Amino acid sequence: MNDFVQLWVYLSSTPLFGLTSTLVTYVLASILYDRVDRAPWANPVLWSVVCIGTLLVATGTPYPTYFAGAQFVHVLLGPAVVALAWPLWLRRRELRTRGVALTLAALAGGIAAGGSAVALGWLLDMPTDVLKSLAPKSVTAPVAMGIAERTGGVPALAAVFAVMTGMVGALSAKYLFNMLRIDSWAIRGFALGTASHGIGAARALQVDPDAGAYAGIALGLQVLLASLLVPIANIWSG
Repeated sequence: MNDFVQLWVYLSSTPLFGLTSTLVTYVLASILYDRVDRAPWANPVLWSVVCIGTLLVATGTPYPTYFAGAQFVHVLLGPAVVALAWPLWLRRRELRTRGVALTLAALAGGIAAGGSAVALGWLLDMPTDVLKSLAPKSVTAPVAMGIAERTGGVPALAAVFAVMTGMVGALSAKYLFNMLRIDSWAIRGFALGTASHGIGAARALQVDPDAGAYAGIALGLQVLLASLLVPIANIWSG
């Protein structure tokens, strides 16, 4: 028993712990995801977060210690997002003909997503810095953090809101689309990418290539529009 405790203390204090626990947890969650026919409730990102968070709390492992190893996976987030450009390239002719319509739809969707969150927070009398952290909630987390920092929000809180938004979309979108009888994969993907950024786009890509392509372009448009418009709206509001 003492040998096991010493081994655990050693592993939990080295970068090997964060990297290994992240990879093993995600692989096991992905296996479960495939076995239940990729049901939304079994999303591997969700269960990886739950399992690793529980492990850190149960073992008293500080987050910086865990992230010392997990950062090696974290740096792959950028290339993973860029990789979403491939299905867009394959459909470039189709996207050209719909460019204006897609941009207007992304603008409307972004205003609805961010505006409704800020309005609800304002009605609940939330502090100003929280409201500014809510505004970019439908933009992928790294960009949301940058926008929050520029507008006077809390970057860490913006990241939490972004991840929660992505998870809610990835878990509920299928049922909502079915209820609304939306059958088009392109519409499903674009809506999911607009509301739930990278996590939603990853879910769309797993379900259908067309959904993934349109989710990717929606994600890109939200990043561009939010980066330009949210700071302007922040200046205008005072």
